[in-house]
Amino acid sequence: MRKYQITFVDEQISFSVETGKTVLQAQIDAGLTPDAFCGGTGKCGKCKVVIDGKEVLACQTVIDRDMTIYTGHKKTEQVQILTGGSGEKLLFQPGELPGKLEDPLLGAVDVGSTSVVVYLMDGKTGELLGTRSALNPQRQFGADVVNRCSYAMENGSDSMSSCIRNTVNTLFRETARECGRVPEEIVRVVMVGNSCMHHLFLGISTKTLALAPYTPAVTEALELKAADYDLHVYPGAQLWWLPNIGGFVGADTVGCLVASDLDTCEEMTLLVDIGTNGELVLGNREGLTSCSTAAGPAFEGAKITCGMRGSTGAIDHVSLENGEIKCHVIGDGEASGICGSGLLDGVAALLKLGKIDETGRMEETCYLTDRVFLNQRDIRELQLAKAAIAAGIQILCQRRGIQIKDIGRVLIAGAFGNYLDPASACAIGMLPPELEGRIVSIGNAAGEGARIAALNCRQFERSRSLAKKTEFVELALDMGFQEVYVDEMGFPEEDD
Repeated sequence: MRKYQITFVDEQISFSVETGKTVLQAQIDAGLTPDAFCGGTGKCGKCKVVIDGKEVLACQTVIDRDMTIYTGHKKTEQVQILTGGSGEKLLFQPGELPGKLEDPLLGAVDVGSTSVVVYLMDGKTGELLGTRSALNPQRQFGADVVNRCSYAMENGSDSMSSCIRNTVNTLFRETARECGRVPEEIVRVVMVGNSCMHHLFLGISTKTLALAPYTPAVTEALELKAADYDLHVYPGAQLWWLPNIGGFVGADTVGCLVASDLDTCEEMTLLVDIGTNGELVLGNREGLTSCSTAAGPAFEGAKITCGMRGSTGAIDHVSLENGEIKCHVIGDGEASGICGSGLLDGVAALLKLGKIDETGRMEETCYLTDRVFLNQRDIRELQLAKAAIAAGIQILCQRRGIQIKDIGRVLIAGAFGNYLDPASACAIGMLPPELEGRIVSIGNAAGEGARIAALNCRQFERSRSLAKKTEFVELALDMGFQEVYVDEMGFPEEDD
């Protein structure tokens, strides 16, 4: 088969590619991690590259000649990734560790749909030695879990499993080197992630997740050998995965429950973890009820015309000063797009200015800067996303037999939740406006939960009971969800 010479100018990479492949496939083969939020179907428009002076979609451009390609990306991208949690101290009780190492290390990993965070701890004292993060390379196969499940069903999961394992290995190696250590001293690794990330890492079929009733193939906590999953750590190291609850409510949500002690709270508490998928848990010591909502892609920049992740050049906050729109840009340079927190602020500001009515209708495209704007399609995409979260909260309240006003606290976990302005989330109706003063950010609680379970074996055992006692509601099968979802599509009306 004929091959052509492909040169990616920005990354300074040149190699031969077989004819018939797309530019997106060539990027993946070259070890790049391009954005393909729609999984390469040509729908999201985020994989644009420049060839012969023309802007084209990489996923729709077939290689049929030698090509010089400009992606506009460098090898490194400065992205805001949340690694910190609540920081509360806990009892160090690791139990029996494998091997006879004099100075063992413990590891924890949070595999998010968008980013991956690793933690490295001293195996004798529990001290946190270092943490490191990176974007999840699986984003080249789709922005959300549904696209990735579909890709795995059609093409197999090997490529997605290997790329995420490679990323974890790289992060552990770099973190250990910064501490003057080596990853071969890591004797236990505890991992969390949603059900899809769990299955893809472990090489488990995602078929049951992709089709109704969207059930994980494996829910129980797992105690495995790290070597069986290509982790370059101590040869006899343990690999522990916290359990999944149901649907896409996975080990990451259980990690949040471990870190937040939701099951011991007296007051009714709502836990919200918003990423490319939104997980919700409502309850207290009398019981917990959970659900997941397909809300995330818009908050991650997918399907938003000028959308991008929270990296340099993204508008992350929008405010009004004397009726004028003011934007804050990550890196303090020129704005090149808008990320999720900026999207919420921007729409809240436009609502306040009367540029958008309560139905979401806008008279004209609104420019936040000379280059970055929000149009009618963007507003509709946000409405779909925010309505999913709001409707999920309503359904959980119905299941618990309470009203919104009965919720005493709202705990926001995850990176997006850490950077969003609660006032904006309430102004657009994503979170109930009456709860604005009760909202608290708890950081990367999923990663914190994994770290806690690595340091305290009793907490790992506790994760099993937490998953079992948490009721799961599949919203797609709930008779009343669609009606509530439609009702939550609109924006709250401004008080006179």
